[in-house]
Amino acid sequence: MAGHASILSEKEYQHFIMERLNKDNGYVIRKAVSYDRLFAVDREMLFKFLNATQPDEMAALRKIYKDDLEDTIVSLINTEETKARGSLLNVLKHGIEISNMKLELMYTKPATDFNKDLLAKYEQNIFSVMEEVWASDDERIDLVIFLNGLAIMSFELKCNAAGQAAEDAIFQYRTQRNPKTRLFLFKAGVLVNFAMDLNEVYMTTKLTGEDTFFLPFNMGNGEGVNAGKGNPVFEDRYSVSYMWEDILKKDTVLDLISKFIFIETKEETDELTGKTKRKESIIFPRYHQLDVIRKVLADVRENRTAQNYLIQHSAGSGKTNSIAWLAHRLSSLHDADNKIIFDNIVIVTDRVVVDRQLQAAVMGLEHKAGLIRVMDDKCNSADLATALKGNTKIIATTIQKFPYIVDSVANLKKKHFAVIIDEAHSSTAGKDMAAVTKSLGSDYSISEDIVEDVEDVITKEIGKNGKQPNVSMFAFTATPKPTTLQLFGRVNTKGQREAFHIYSMKQAIEEGFILDVLSNYTTYDTFYRINKEIEEDPRCKTVDAKRQIARFVELHDTNISQRIEVIVEHFRQSVMTELGGMAKAMVVTASRQGAVKYRQALESYITKKGYTDIHALVAFSGKVKLPDDEQEYSEPSMNGFPEDRLTKEFDKDEYNVLLVANKYQTGFDQPKLCAMYVLKKLKGVSAVQTLSRLNRICPPFEKHTFVLDFVNTYDDIKAAFAPYYTTTLLSNSVTPTAIYDLEAKLDAYAVLDPDDIDKANELLYKPKVTGKDKQKLTFYFNKTKNLIEKYELVKQAEIVAMMRHFVRFYEFLLQASCFEDVDLHKKYNFVLYVLAYINIKHPGGGYDLDGKIKATNFVQKKAEEHVKSDLVAQPVMKLPTAESFNLTEAKEERLSQIIAEINSRTGKSYDNDVAVKAMLQIRDIMLKSEKLKTSAKNNSEKDFEFSYFDNIDDALIEGLDQNQDFFSLLLGNDEIKREVLGIFAEEIYNSLRKA
Repeated sequence: MAGHASILSEKEYQHFIMERLNKDNGYVIRKAVSYDRLFAVDREMLFKFLNATQPDEMAALRKIYKDDLEDTIVSLINTEETKARGSLLNVLKHGIEISNMKLELMYTKPATDFNKDLLAKYEQNIFSVMEEVWASDDERIDLVIFLNGLAIMSFELKCNAAGQAAEDAIFQYRTQRNPKTRLFLFKAGVLVNFAMDLNEVYMTTKLTGEDTFFLPFNMGNGEGVNAGKGNPVFEDRYSVSYMWEDILKKDTVLDLISKFIFIETKEETDELTGKTKRKESIIFPRYHQLDVIRKVLADVRENRTAQNYLIQHSAGSGKTNSIAWLAHRLSSLHDADNKIIFDNIVIVTDRVVVDRQLQAAVMGLEHKAGLIRVMDDKCNSADLATALKGNTKIIATTIQKFPYIVDSVANLKKKHFAVIIDEAHSSTAGKDMAAVTKSLGSDYSISEDIVEDVEDVITKEIGKNGKQPNVSMFAFTATPKPTTLQLFGRVNTKGQREAFHIYSMKQAIEEGFILDVLSNYTTYDTFYRINKEIEEDPRCKTVDAKRQIARFVELHDTNISQRIEVIVEHFRQSVMTELGGMAKAMVVTASRQGAVKYRQALESYITKKGYTDIHALVAFSGKVKLPDDEQEYSEPSMNGFPEDRLTKEFDKDEYNVLLVANKYQTGFDQPKLCAMYVLKKLKGVSAVQTLSRLNRICPPFEKHTFVLDFVNTYDDIKAAFAPYYTTTLLSNSVTPTAIYDLEAKLDAYAVLDPDDIDKANELLYKPKVTGKDKQKLTFYFNKTKNLIEKYELVKQAEIVAMMRHFVRFYEFLLQASCFEDVDLHKKYNFVLYVLAYINIKHPGGGYDLDGKIKATNFVQKKAEEHVKSDLVAQPVMKLPTAESFNLTEAKEERLSQIIAEINSRTGKSYDNDVAVKAMLQIRDIMLKSEKLKTSAKNNSEKDFEFSYFDNIDDALIEGLDQNQDFFSLLLGNDEIKREVLGIFAEEIYNSLRKA
């Protein structure tokens, strides 16, 4: 590269970092020759620290050990670090004992500044850095960081300018570093190993050769909606400068060691031997975890109990540890006047398992008797009251006791509480769910689908009581509902409510912590025909009828057997071999009866095919009976073991399919789940939570996910994910500004011609709309429709969604204020008709009652296959507002059936409610007709029908502005017109005769 100024080399980068550590952070730069590779220690620094901070102890020990003192201390430290239950972390936190004397190996910052001696010792911790350290004859490490002579961190640096990146450093750690080398020995060697280039940082706390798992340790790039993986780009400094400007600062390192890093122990049962083995890992916070704890603590220090905090952290963000760290830190937090801020920390969760994890995590941070108490199933409200009044600093309890906490806390005005709410959602599994279903009756009813989740319970409770001055709430959720944002969110500069801290789904996916479940998403359409099995046409309520038909179709044997064939064959061909043959699938059924019938169909299909590699379990609460079957079915009776063993059993290799009904759709963590087969309508938060069961990574495997959805459209599912993909904002106060913003977004698509809007409104407000007017209106709506259709499909959906949004917002604004804007109202009218005109709803076919209908011609046809997700964030949410129009009278139900028949005959899909409303309007127009009144009074019903049908066209033209498209169809098709409107002849005849 002669003639060019040399670009930064790896060596220069290394020196630059050392210089920064030395100049800005007071690190001592040491020569590599000072390193003792047998014990991973810099002896000179260790004894400099001990002699300076504990001179009396060292003098006493020198008398005992004389010249052997240094060797004795070094080997004792080594023994404590390398024994089975020992660790470097333990030695740093708790020191060592030698000849009845205690030697401290680091000093942490005191919680208050009362103790001047401790503060002075804290200042005497020695931080040093060494380059090119030979950890063994074959292993040379770029940088090693020492605390008081003990090696605590290793760095492999790469310089992008020299054509290498962090991935190369990771490769080096995996392939060229021996996990048995003393410097890298798990628990005894360094606490963390960093792979770092100029743009990104990755870390691991345990080297295991090729399988070593590195986590990103990046800040995230971009704000709010644009936040993703990586780090920000700066003009004047490196993207990773936060490492030496913040993370490697003395205070931060000591904070990390004393308050964050802990050893997690999990007990795992070996399936073959049945023996329990301990699996240990060193938990080092990821960047967003460290960031949220520090920011929350700083805010609480300033505001004490004045604020609530919403922490929107995606699945896969390590929430359990974040909560443990927060609880632990809040329990000892002092304000600027050295006063303790909270008397008690209450952790509210809906999962006892998480409580156990939390308890382990908190105890990992600090073994202090009575520090944390878990209120398990055996504890009642009285026990909780005692704990709240007592001295236990941290109390973990279940959601069921939450209303009681709210009451107790209100009575304990002198105490200050931090209430941490874990994942505002509920698993609705087990006893609670069974009790709900039981109390609402065992027949299929809406109770099976609509269960208040934890978030709703909490919202209600807090709503009743309001924010208490002595209580701060800290709510963790990946999917905040509008009500949660309203309660816990902070108002931003734009007046929207948002979370205090965000680690977005987008960032988690990009960083590889979770998988994008919208990739490999295939939808199936189910086609069938419903036939009436009885002569008369009963009158019945629409909602019931629709529900019964959907249910009838859903539980139809042909439908189930066809779907099971698709599911089993897809699982065997595409999924089963994933994760080295350990892949599992979940089948989400719409009801408990569905779960039973699908399981039966699956068993009979695999028996028929002779498959021996598929074994399924079911999960549903309570007991179920099927029509024409006397037997009672329950989860334990079908699985052959109690409910509480399900998660353990399903984890075993022998089971690979789980059929669920309202259970395990939330809060269920099974990394081996690779596929989901959806047989149930999923909406909003519930869709996100259910599909997110798949998103866990399963190292060391490269996991792929598959979704086969028989019920929902891909667009529906995308719409459910969009609000939670990045940041979720609540545009709560509906203002004219907001509606004008929406209008501007809509105008930007250039599909609405202002001239057309004016002309169309003139026609719509005419006293009498002629046939010619009708044609003109059709032309305007068609023109807009064509303009929309010029965009690609994704954009079309976006435009229609924006139009709907505009309509809903405007209607809400009209209801909520005395807002007036004639031009905007004209646009609203026009958009409303355009939406009706391009109607893209798909109502189901026909309806009737159980036992009186027959379903035939079932076909399961693959509809759409999405290999890569194209999700765009839609961060703005708002509180639910206007109620939807509802019709329940018997007369309207008969219509619904006819309308459904029209749908199937014409291939069009009209929205039932709109059409029914239109029909009723025509009826009212005709009931006011003087001409018909005269005819009814002077004719028989048969003769009256002649003048009745003559007058229909006038009524249709009059009602045209209600539903352009539907009325045009009636005007243009005599047979359908007679069938639809003939239904009113008798009623109108009788009514007008009496008038």
